[in-house]
Amino acid sequence: MRVLIVGAGQVGESIAADLAGSHDVTVVDARQDRAEELAFSYDVLTVAGDGTETSVLEEAGIEDADMVIASTDDDETNIVVCSTAAALGDAFTIARIKQTKYLDTWERSERAFGVDYMVCTNLLTAQSIVRVVGLPAAVDVDPFAGGRVQMAEFEISEACPVADQTIQEADRYDSLTFAALIRDDDVVVPDGTTVIEAGDRVVVIGSPQSVHNFADALAPNHSTGSDEEVAIIGGSEIGYHVARLLGERGFRPRLIEQDPSRARELAEELPKTTVMESDATDIEFLEREHIGDADIVVAALESDEKNLLVSLLAQRLGTDRTVAIIDTPSYVELFETVGIDVAINPRVVVAEEITRLTQSSKAENVALIETDKAEVIEVEIDDDSVLAGRPIRESAADLPDGVVIGAITRKNRFVTPRGDTEIHPGDHVVVFVDAEAIEETTAKL
Repeated sequence: MRVLIVGAGQVGESIAADLAGSHDVTVVDARQDRAEELAFSYDVLTVAGDGTETSVLEEAGIEDADMVIASTDDDETNIVVCSTAAALGDAFTIARIKQTKYLDTWERSERAFGVDYMVCTNLLTAQSIVRVVGLPAAVDVDPFAGGRVQMAEFEISEACPVADQTIQEADRYDSLTFAALIRDDDVVVPDGTTVIEAGDRVVVIGSPQSVHNFADALAPNHSTGSDEEVAIIGGSEIGYHVARLLGERGFRPRLIEQDPSRARELAEELPKTTVMESDATDIEFLEREHIGDADIVVAALESDEKNLLVSLLAQRLGTDRTVAIIDTPSYVELFETVGIDVAINPRVVVAEEITRLTQSSKAENVALIETDKAEVIEVEIDDDSVLAGRPIRESAADLPDGVVIGAITRKNRFVTPRGDTEIHPGDHVVVFVDAEAIEETTAKL
């Protein structure tokens, strides 16, 4: 495809880096030095200028573009870019926005603002957080096949019962596949004799119940599901959406917000959330409110440094797990190094979501593993697929190394993949694929 990206910030750069190898990419940014930096770093064309201007988009090749991605840090600018692009050509337009008010308007009207697809950073980040709540040790969770399949990534600690067990010993679940281990930044596709080590991240694919059962086994004394006690620090837009989504799932979270007017507003809008007005860095308040008894604390303040501070305070008081929102991508590894259980960067979340939309047309859903190490993809099998009409044991020989068939759904029914399982045309197959094998695999599926 010919892809035009407007905005060369962290999101735009991440998307350009992901797409440059397989698409013709042009990046527009108002800053000349930034445009030159991306042209030097990646195999992309760049144009310096205002992406809302007709002349700039025409110079960037808007008339021939298949897709326009507006990824600046300003919602209104991104909407104007897409509107202008829609007036000048036939490209599929994607707008990155932060405020859900624009998303609400867009969802009420087909192609409102000239936008074909709208990606809301705050809502996507909240959804990512909510998916790991209720699953002990989970650092990432993605649904497939309309929610009938889950992919989850778990951090294995020394205390986990499966640590030092082989895959065969740990595999006690009828509808769960151990797809991969992430070990020392490498992807390991395991067999039955592979030993799970403390420090590994285990990627599993299976039915939601089997994934939850595995999570329970990793931390048998941990509360799970809506029984989990959740405390949210900060009534930001992301904090609000986390509380709202948890309330819809039957949780009764607590939320701490320092600003009195914002706290009152949240209390009115979140009937299933207990809102407390206080400074979350006040350790006496945290002790008095027994924040240390929470199963999970979500730090959703506007400052990376404050999110780190309140997370460490919560851990000191005894909280089991901490999730921190990190605005600076380079801080993510630092936060995890000092003990934060899950560090989520909103820009990475939205960049991954946009990248999914540009994947092979065969893939109905895509999840990225560790951003770039592997993918989990959902494909509907047709008559031309190497999997069609053959048992997995036979067809797997025609797939490259680094591919694991994790789950099958047939007529809305979950089918556990085994060596003698025959895949039919029309089945939906969820497959783990190492990054190096993605192109070859999607061509054969």
